[in-house]
Formats: sequence, C-alpha cells, structure tokens
Amino acid sequence: MEKLPVEVIRKILSHLGSARDVVLASTTCKHLRKGFCLHRHTLSFNSDEMNAWPIDDELETIITKTIFQTTGLQYLTIFMDDTHEFRFNATSVTAWLKYTRDSLLQLRYNVRTYPNINIIENFNRKKLEVLVLVHNSITSVYPSYLEFPWLKSLSLSHFSVSALDLSFLLTACPKLETLSLVDPEITMSGPQKTMKVSSSSLKSFYVEELRMDKFILEADFLDSLYLKECTFEIFKLTGKGTLRVLRIDHVKVIHLEIGDSTENLEVVDVSYSRTIRPEFYRMILKSANLYKIRLWDVIFDNAVAVVVDLIPHYLP
Repeated sequence: MEKLPVEVIRKILSHLGSARDVVLASTTCKHLRKGFCLHRHTLSFNSDEMNAWPIDDELETIITKTIFQTTGLQYLTIFMDDTHEFRFNATSVTAWLKYTRDSLLQLRYNVRTYPNINIIENFNRKKLEVLVLVHNSITSVYPSYLEFPWLKSLSLSHFSVSALDLSFLLTACPKLETLSLVDPEITMSGPQKTMKVSSSSLKSFYVEELRMDKFILEADFLDSLYLKECTFEIFKLTGKGTLRVLRIDHVKVIHLEIGDSTENLEVVDVSYSRTIRPEFYRMILKSANLYKIRLWDVIFDNAVAVVVDLIPHYLP
C-alpha cells in the first residue's frame, strides 16, 4: 500500500461516498491518511448512517475534525433527517464554512443551528456553484455587498425570508440557472400577498407549497416551470417565449397568465389542479410546437365545472 502512486490513492478515495468510510479507510495506513488529507475533495455526512454515528456534541466534534483534516474541499454535504432533531452550534458551523469557502463548489446543508446563522454570507464572491439549504433562514441581504458570481443552482427548503431579501438574493446571482423553493415562509411589507421573482439567467424554476395572492415571475430564458401544491389568485410569467415544459401538480390558480411565453411549449402536464378554462385553452392554442399534453383530474372553473380525466396524449 505504501508504494501506491497518488493517482491510485485518489481513485480509491473517490469511490468512498460517506465521510465515515473515508475516515475508516484513512486509519488503515499512513499513505491513505495522507491521501485523505491532501486529495479528498468530497465529504458527506448523512443521517442514513445514523447507526454508525454518535449523537449531538460527539458528531459535531467528528465533523469538525474531519473537515479540518482536508485541504481543498470542493463538495460538502451535511444532511441530517428531521426525525433526529440535530442542532449544531453556530460557532462550529461558521468555522466549517470559513475553512472551506475558498475552495467549495457545492454545499448541501440540512441541520438547524443555534443560534441561527446566515449561511450565504460566508460565500460572498467565492467559487460556490451549487447551494442547497434546508431549515435555514435568510436575512439582511444587501445587493451592494453580496455577490455570488458563479452560483448556478440554488435550492431553498423550509426556510423563512422576506420578499425583498429574496429579490436581492436573486439579483446577486447573475448566472443562476436553476431555482427551487419548497415550503417557504415569505414575509411581505404590505397587506396583499404579492411576490415578484426576477432573473435574466434562470432556465428552470420549481416551487412547492406556496400560497400567494399574486406571483409574478420575470425570466427571459425560462425553459422549465413546475408548480406543485400551490395556491395563487394570479400567477403571471413574462419572458421571451423560451418556455418548453410546463408542469402543474395539485395547484389552484384563478388566473394563469403566461402570455407569449407559450409559443415554444412542447410539454404540458397538469394533474389534480384547478384553473380557468378559457385562459388554459388560449395557452394551448398558441403552442404551435406542443407534442405532449397530459391532463389528469383537472377542474376548469367556469359556468359549469368540468372534470377532465385523460391518459397521456401525444399530439401528431
């Protein structure tokens, strides 16, 4: 083992997915340990391995030691299932982020911290390309200060944010292509729940469990739109007609305003949802490139409610 070249050591370590396996392998010999410290670019701590991990403070200490033994870490995942109710100390989490932020390309983080910390602040003007945050609040976003020049994918789940801070955050991501919002708690400045999301680079947008009076999405080059378990009085999309895929699942929307964005639609998939029939028909008629439409348990609100149950239908 001592005579193995660095390339082989790197290859061996690349096949170890979890941080636990990496740590155990590195204890077998000095050569593997050195390879782990210098050439391991991925670490994953996952609650699926709970039977192999200690709990609470001991786990926090192990994560700290493991992270600080690496150099040039690029991919970090810390995902603890909600059922275990982990809460990490904000001081430890801040130390992990400060140590890795200059090299980190992807961060997936799902652990509550006490007190709450604003994780995104640690990656201002850094190399981060993918960010997945669960159960973390976002506060005090200042577009004149924060900038994420390389961020391409942003996923936020079970989080709280003001509508203004979310708008500022998207402004600070000039290359953002994929945005996912799941069960957001969004605070508004006015009595009416009206939210506006704008991005000139966005290509894919997914939103789940959102209730809003009016939602406006401005995305010039949007390719895919997926609404799930949402309620809107008005949902409006404005863009340059690049939308190809529209999926709506368990959604109630009174006015669906997509306008000229339907010209290049290829796929429409609507299930267990409620909308206005004339507006939906106009959208379909404008879609000259449509080749697949699927309607399943859809209720159209008009003079007489109509329930449409269709198997997937492929247009010629």
